[in-house]
Amino acid sequence: MRLPELYNETHQSRSAPPTAYESLLGDSIERAFAAGIHDLEGLVAYLNQTGPAGPNGQPWTAETYCREMARLGA
Repeated sequence: MRLPELYNETHQSRSAPPTAYESLLGDSIERAFAAGIHDLEGLVAYLNQTGPAGPNGQPWTAETYCREMARLGA
């Protein structure tokens, strides 16, 4: 018996659609990667220049970025 091919549905592990903040953050991260920024400090600097602002409207730091990614990925 042949098993069906496995595939990954986009956002299959999400319990709800992304919020506006999550969409803006994801778009900004994608633009940073497209611009060739692949290091954490460069990404944090990019987010501080282009937005969105970090949690509670504060500037991004490496620590707040890592903490926010962990929270959003939970």
